[in-house]
Amino acid sequence: MSELTSLTIAEARAKLAAKEIKAVELTDAYIQAIEAANDVINAYVTVTPEKAREMAKASDARYAEGKAGALEGIPLGIKDLFATRDVHTQACSDILNRFKPKYESTVTQNLWDDGAVMLGKLNMDEFAMGSSNETSHYGPVVNPWKAKGSDEKLVPGGSSGGSAAAVAAHLCAGATATDTGGSIRQPAAFTGTVGIKPTYGRCSRWGTIAFASSLDQAGPIARDVRDAAILLKSMASVDAKDTTSVDLPVPDYEAALGQSLKGMKIGIPKEYRVDGMPGEIETLWSQGISWLKDAGAEIVDISLPHTKYALPAYYIVAPAEASSNLARYDGVRYGLRVDGKDIADMYEKTRAAGFGTEVKRRIMIGTYVLSAGYYDAYYLQAQKVRTLIKRDFELAFHAGVDAILTPATPSSAFAIGDKELAADPVKMYLNDIFTVTVNMAGLPGLSVPAGLDSKGLPLGLQLIGKPFEEETLFKTAHVIEQAAGKFTPAKWW
Repeated sequence: MSELTSLTIAEARAKLAAKEIKAVELTDAYIQAIEAANDVINAYVTVTPEKAREMAKASDARYAEGKAGALEGIPLGIKDLFATRDVHTQACSDILNRFKPKYESTVTQNLWDDGAVMLGKLNMDEFAMGSSNETSHYGPVVNPWKAKGSDEKLVPGGSSGGSAAAVAAHLCAGATATDTGGSIRQPAAFTGTVGIKPTYGRCSRWGTIAFASSLDQAGPIARDVRDAAILLKSMASVDAKDTTSVDLPVPDYEAALGQSLKGMKIGIPKEYRVDGMPGEIETLWSQGISWLKDAGAEIVDISLPHTKYALPAYYIVAPAEASSNLARYDGVRYGLRVDGKDIADMYEKTRAAGFGTEVKRRIMIGTYVLSAGYYDAYYLQAQKVRTLIKRDFELAFHAGVDAILTPATPSSAFAIGDKELAADPVKMYLNDIFTVTVNMAGLPGLSVPAGLDSKGLPLGLQLIGKPFEEETLFKTAHVIEQAAGKFTPAKWW
């Protein structure tokens, strides 16, 4: 990791503004880092060096003119779910083979408008369906962290595994990501990075390939809390092209860092103490509670009684929406086409060849729960449970709780190709046990690194907030970060 690539966004921004370094110089350092590491880490599916250098040159010109934007010259990685004009955008699926959109997603356009530089597109689980980044058409991403005394390759989490791994390995200064049931927070926890899923509607979904439209939300993965705050400020906006985006002012999230926690109430939900949870996770949670108490917050026990239904309800709602959203991939207008004897045969062959196993599984589940005989029994019931989950949070917040502290994941990163998880998809789905409630209720959730387990692997704590109160999460996470310190993997790649 070079000196330049080890700079946080805040540090790089300061050096660029002070003319100590040039944007082209910083971008070149990242391009070299990617060239040296990507064959091993597999974080990028497309690297765009020419485009990056061109954008960096334009940034240097704006610095010279005194017209620098909020992210001027900062090199970022973009999850392959965001449409980037004339650049590979495939959701890491073969069904979108060679697709290059003629438009830019609103989130990435916001970043370019603020002067950010695009290094390339990041690997992910196919159509964001997965918790390990093993369902990608381009193969699994390798976590930059390794267990003490072991050479075993570990997953970075999913679906935003490429984003988390690239940030942890210093292959970009920060990255865009998306979260449908934990796909920002779980990989952040597995890689010792910070990830925030903002409130549903805080970031536009326009130009972001849809998985489950009522759950998907874009957010950043960054090296620390300050960088995550800087990135979210640029990513968030109202958007006339996305009617679910909310017309509220975007606060200066960075300004919330360092504010006092005195008078705050932090809720601890008893339902998150699940059977079989490792002792190390319990210890970490207790440590987090102590840090917040020492910072002046009041700790209160709360109940979120419908939490136990969240995972099954999520795995009905999300596949149902996915089966509807993914119906458009048929081989007619763009992407992969496998010829057949007639149009129906072409549809079937194209979809059979183009979608991976996990995506097919979820399409089948979704189609089943939406079918005439089962809609009321499954989908309608799941939506009712969703309302109850949302109400649980509303009652806790109404009782005076400002934020909720929970573990982010039930374990640290596991091995790529874990036989037990590969044989039982439901066991893999359990990785989302602490995160799915947040998406079901449309709330903001943040994962912050809080310690290492006995194997020397990072573990994260999750903070859940009230709608559009991301500032509360940033200031609370900053306290945990100050107490826990930052975590960087030892370089082996």
